Amino acid sequence: MINIRRASAIGATVTATACAAIALAPAAVAAEPAAHRAGTASKAAAAQYNGACGSGYAVVNSAQIGTKGTVFLTYNSATGKNCVVTVRNAPGKAVHMTASLGFASPTTTITDAGYYTTYAGPVYLDARGLCVTWRGEISGEVAGKNGTNCGSLAAKR
Repeated sequence: MINIRRASAIGATVTATACAAIALAPAAVAAEPAAHRAGTASKAAAAQYNGACGSGYAVVNSAQIGTKGTVFLTYNSATGKNCVVTVRNAPGKAVHMTASLGFASPTTTITDAGYYTTYAGPVYLDARGLCVTWRGEISGEVAGKNGTNCGSLAAKR
């Protein structure tokens, strides 16, 4: 089993592009009347994919992490790589977060864990022709899926 972990210090910096993209959503929600937000808070505050995996990656799956955020699985068809990033609904004080991506055979898991204000990851894995297991965690709440997004099993690695 290969387990790769990358952790960073509290208050890790994020790119200006990612910060700007995520910082806009809470401001727009705050401008809505409270009565309107009450009925649509989960939709209005839901995390959006922030492009952290880089160019060429498109979202192919996601899972809501309760009311705290979303974990996104992306794929780049040109490289055959998957990428996972966990994004909070609203940036704030640094909390424990993870982004994890792996496959079962051979057993490999790539994990980014640390205390972040906005997002964890990205983590990458070449999984052409294989099913992937991916997870995200924010302050102890976990979401993700096992053995999904299987490519052509005939593909050569």
